[in-house]
Amino acid sequence: MSSADRTYDVVVLGAGPTGENLADVVVRGGLSAVLVEEHLVGGECSYYACMPSKALLRGTEALAAARTVQGAAAAVTGEQDVAATLARRDSFTHDWDDTGQVDWVAGAGIDLVRGTARLDGERAVVVTTPDGGRVRLTARHAVAVCTGSEPAVPPVAGLDGVQPWTPREATGAKEAPRRLLVVGGGYVGCELSFAWHALGSRVTLLQRGGRLLPDAEPQAGDAVLASLRDRGVDVRLDADVTAARREDDEVVLTVGGEEVRGDEVLVATGRQARTTAIGADTVGLEPGRYLDVDDTLRVRGLPWLYGAGDVNGRRLLTHMGKYQARQAGAAIVARARGEEVSGADWSPHTATADRAATPAVVFTDPQVASVGLTSAQAREAGLPHRVVEYPIGSVAGAALLADGYEGTAVAVVDPGREVLLGVTFVGPAVAELLHAATIAVVGEVPISRLWHAVPAYPTVSEVWLRLLETWRG
Repeated sequence: MSSADRTYDVVVLGAGPTGENLADVVVRGGLSAVLVEEHLVGGECSYYACMPSKALLRGTEALAAARTVQGAAAAVTGEQDVAATLARRDSFTHDWDDTGQVDWVAGAGIDLVRGTARLDGERAVVVTTPDGGRVRLTARHAVAVCTGSEPAVPPVAGLDGVQPWTPREATGAKEAPRRLLVVGGGYVGCELSFAWHALGSRVTLLQRGGRLLPDAEPQAGDAVLASLRDRGVDVRLDADVTAARREDDEVVLTVGGEEVRGDEVLVATGRQARTTAIGADTVGLEPGRYLDVDDTLRVRGLPWLYGAGDVNGRRLLTHMGKYQARQAGAAIVARARGEEVSGADWSPHTATADRAATPAVVFTDPQVASVGLTSAQAREAGLPHRVVEYPIGSVAGAALLADGYEGTAVAVVDPGREVLLGVTFVGPAVAELLHAATIAVVGEVPISRLWHAVPAYPTVSEVWLRLLETWRG
């Protein structure tokens, strides 16, 4: 048992990528900081999401790329080594050992307290340590909640009782299930359907709505749907799961009056804020809700409390959590020094990219890479826009990259200002095109200026020139 009271300039709840980055920024700014973590330092992305899921997908992607090049395809004479793929996945998670991350935290001059943290009134946090002890932490300047989000299991009768996989179990499984049922056709459901199908599972993907990737441009969902079905994944749209049960070793789902059977079921239907058990009620907040923050990531009405990353619900992506952490950290340091914190759009203290210029990649085959607004989002916002589309496979660089390359580039343009509101690429290896699009959208680069950003020949980036030509007509 232990008991202690400690004071720091900044107390950070959650030592995932967001919490680590926020603590690093404030320490670099001359403040003291402590991280509180109840599980693995490094967070969801390192052990259960970004890194292991992409490691599961990479071998399949590499083989597919080789098979699309005449001459190289002849060298692919075997199938993927599943055991080696899983071992490579484990290497990226360090076998779920956070020693390296803990060493980084110490080297950065940040203290670490292991345990479960709860807010305890203004600028106070109580931590229950693994040995049952109690540590009370007081913040001179700020408490930052970076506890992230957790999978949301829909209220389907019997679903809790079948012990469904969440993305944690799906990315950490030690072997491929013979039959995998996937509930949810967003990016997690689609990525893990590709991954486990390639590693030997017979996959059935059940999507409640009428298309996959419903938040993306329609061309993206259509392409991913066709690719999954071509590979043999049983994709069912408008499939509403109404009940679940286990019969011996089988999971049985009721879908539209029909029973669908599998060995495991992955629920990938969304996430919810991890604020239920953090003592939100002690500071007048409602447990279980996303934190309502301003653009400096400060919780409205509580000038000492910040919420960065998934916990505020603005953009549930690792890179956006790290971005918010940098902005929030800069704001905390500035306020601690008594400096004015600007609310301007491109201030170093404010987060604006998570509103209209968020880049995202779905690592399916084809990949879907997007930034900014889709055509539907522009329409819903009442923004004047024109959609420009071009087949990426018509670009010489794409034909060199893969025989029979198929893909689509979609640009959403403000016709009055002649700037890009959003861009989506669908096709093999399009993730590497995304940052150029992000710069164009964030910088609101006029199309007249983009004409002078000449793409190298022959690269896939030549699609930029073709989009501009299509815009000009």
